[in-house]
Amino acid sequence: MSERQNQYNIGLDKTAANYVPLSPLSFLARSAGVYPDQISTVYEGRSFTWRQTHERCKRFASYLASKGIGVGDTVAAMLPNTPAMNEAHFAIPMTGAVLNALNIRLDAPSIAFQLDHGGAKIILVDPEFAGVITDA
Repeated sequence: MSERQNQYNIGLDKTAANYVPLSPLSFLARSAGVYPDQISTVYEGRSFTWRQTHERCKRFASYLASKGIGVGDTVAAMLPNTPAMNEAHFAIPMTGAVLNALNIRLDAPSIAFQLDHGGAKIILVDPEFAGVITDA
């Protein structure tokens, strides 16, 4: 289907000057640049600004890269909805890797299947889930 022409879209072909697709990484970088001192995350009495979140994610990505994580790799995460999981959603793609976010409510056989199928090089685990991950 073609888009109906009107005065707002005539002569506005997508170019680098007027169109950039938003990805999680460009969102984070833009938020840190435009709103560096605005709050990005609040959790249990702690808060982080967009600048801090961006810096934390870059350090996390650097750590993962130092462990050999790169383009095409998979990193599994068994984490609750915490700042660490939020940052994993940015840091892992920064390395070119893919995040396999495991559902914390699944049983060990289901998690074992996902880990086997996903082929993660590293798994990030909150100590709360160490038992089920060990069983998996």
